[in-house]
Amino acid sequence: MKPLGMAKLQKSIDKRNALVAATISLVNNSGFHDAPMSKIAKMAQVSPATIYLYFESKQDLINKVYIEVKQTFTAYAFETYTKDMPVTEGFELIWRRIAAFKLHTCDKALFLAQCDTTPMIDEASRQEGLKHLQPLLELWDRGIDQGILKPLSPYLLYAYTIYPLSFLLVMQERGVFTLTQEHIDEAFTAAWNSIKNKN
Repeated sequence: MKPLGMAKLQKSIDKRNALVAATISLVNNSGFHDAPMSKIAKMAQVSPATIYLYFESKQDLINKVYIEVKQTFTAYAFETYTKDMPVTEGFELIWRRIAAFKLHTCDKALFLAQCDTTPMIDEASRQEGLKHLQPLLELWDRGIDQGILKPLSPYLLYAYTIYPLSFLLVMQERGVFTLTQEHIDEAFTAAWNSIKNKN
């Protein structure tokens, strides 16, 4: 039997997790502006006042959920990557793990895709999210220094290689396209060819 304090703590964690899950679900289905705090609370089965025990405002809630999901995403992406891997091998490993994350945790991937294009996420949170991508940014720098990759901005490298996965996922969620393993392989080849140095 759990001590009373532990049970209370677990209940608090469960409520917060329910609020995070409700936020992701509502944003994915209705967008940021049609996900008011009252709806989030109702979906999480807590009182609206309970939200403010965990988050200062809707802005704070969205920013914190964004950072948490980004942490989960990047922890998965870099779990088996080591900095001593050759650039080509390291990039393929990271890219395929990102693809797997997006395919197997669609709700979180769609939420991040929306966050990439909304002004709802403040700049401090965006910068915090960017820090979690540091291993990929360092890999790209190494690839450029070694002449393996084109000397492009990290934003362009991301736009050419990672962002298309979000587009494909959205198309699959809308039911207009079904991603197969062959499509994933073709998408990787296209991503790599777009950034590798031809020299």
